[in-house]
Amino acid sequence: QVQLVESGGKLVQAGGSLRLSCAVSGLSFRLYSMGWFRQAPGKEREFVAAISWSGSATYYADSVKGRFTMSRDNAKNTGYLQMNSLKPEDTAVYHCATTRRYNGTPARVIDYDDWGQGTQVTVSS
Repeated sequence: QVQLVESGGKLVQAGGSLRLSCAVSGLSFRLYSMGWFRQAPGKEREFVAAISWSGSATYYADSVKGRFTMSRDNAKNTGYLQMNSLKPEDTAVYHCATTRRYNGTPARVIDYDDWGQGTQVTVSS
């Protein structure tokens, strides 16, 4: 059974940093691309970042480029999202997701097959 479990979300002040983790089990993690998405209340789920199987390629939404960094440790079956210079508009539930259909950095919700339940990030002004 595939399971993705996010952690690391919390309340932080604007300008602060957080590191989210996504622990994956039930699949060969090294053969899956991973993505982070976020969903704010009343809004659609939106792409944040993605990373290829080996971690050699990453892709970011324009809104987080230069502030967020995605990485992965295939030995630990875990993906990470380092978030710096956080802004109130970054407030959302952050979800990780995996897909084996692409060895790249897919950016659409429909590209991903398995999802975590999410972790809440709240940035106060």
